Amino acid sequence: MDPLSTLLHLPASEKLQRGVLHTPQEIAQQPATWRRTFELLQSRRNRTENFLASTGIRDDVSCRPIVFLVGAGSSDYIGRSLFHLLRRLWQCEVVPVASTSLLTDFSDYVLPHRRDLWISFSRSGNSPEGIAVLERALEERPNVSHILVSCNGSGRMMKAIEGRPGCHAIVLDPETDDRGLAMTSSFTNMLLTGQFLAHAANTAEYAPIVDALAAAAESMLPQAAMLASELANQGYARVCFLGSGGLDGAAMESALKVLELTAGRVQSMSQATLALRHGPMAALDPNTLLVAFLSSQAARRNYEIDLLREIGSKGLVRTRVAIATDPHALTREAEHVLAPATTAAIPDAYRPALDVIFGQLLGLFASIHAGLKPDVPSPNGAISRVVPELSIY
Repeated sequence: MDPLSTLLHLPASEKLQRGVLHTPQEIAQQPATWRRTFELLQSRRNRTENFLASTGIRDDVSCRPIVFLVGAGSSDYIGRSLFHLLRRLWQCEVVPVASTSLLTDFSDYVLPHRRDLWISFSRSGNSPEGIAVLERALEERPNVSHILVSCNGSGRMMKAIEGRPGCHAIVLDPETDDRGLAMTSSFTNMLLTGQFLAHAANTAEYAPIVDALAAAAESMLPQAAMLASELANQGYARVCFLGSGGLDGAAMESALKVLELTAGRVQSMSQATLALRHGPMAALDPNTLLVAFLSSQAARRNYEIDLLREIGSKGLVRTRVAIATDPHALTREAEHVLAPATTAAIPDAYRPALDVIFGQLLGLFASIHAGLKPDVPSPNGAISRVVPELSIY
């Protein structure tokens, strides 16, 4: 039995005592929830597509709104994993912007009289920054349309848009509303919702991609859990995640999972692949685990493989892990190669939900190795499942 399955089969009392009642299950359930999320979204497609048309997304290209992808923390990284796909399919400007930045710099981002569409992501719908910027936009910028994606239908952000014109709510199944501190299932299901929105005009194109993602995740979970557990037990002091394009967002989210779940005892960083060479490479040492999300596009992958080769030739890290769709050409550039056993091709723009699973598992097992409880891994209370209130100015 792989290490994740072992955790899932523990008695409930032991899970509770060790703090693994929720997080392992919420990681493991993702492929099944993706299929159900697609079915849920498909059942509401007409209403969603009609709303998108009302925002101007289907207008002439020159008249389409600017789209803001809004969230904080993991919800911000959803936007950073999506914006390439939405920009390409919607043929308009798409800008990922953290709600934390909108709160402090609202007027710099949100120009008066401009027709924008905000797509906000929030697991709980109770993020104080998310609530504050949404309420301000509703009050001061009536020309901005809003789509709110959340796992909690009773959150304060949902209440704020209820019954308002120019607003559309997408509430996911409560099973995606993670009970553990770290966003795992909620992250990937909200991410898939964004991908669905990109294809809302023709969801038949997206259905086989969801099937391929779920099948790939099911095939990869056991071996990913074994590798993550093995590496976590080697006690690395830091982890560096690399990714290009949409996989840059997966690298950011993976780094956050390791940092959150280990309460900072394992330091983590993320970089766009070639950006690592411009200074951040100085942080690599034999106590660093390097994880590279490798593109399925040959031109991009060549740069990524060259970087792995350079890091190896300089002896900068002890272990390199490559997450890839085709592992065959990489055996000399990485000590470990992880790829799904399925053969269906999944373009990079859709892979963040799949690739981030390794980061989630590495965070889970590193948390256990550090003697923490993954469901509540912050013994000093520095972070919590829902970020506490703050003064709004």
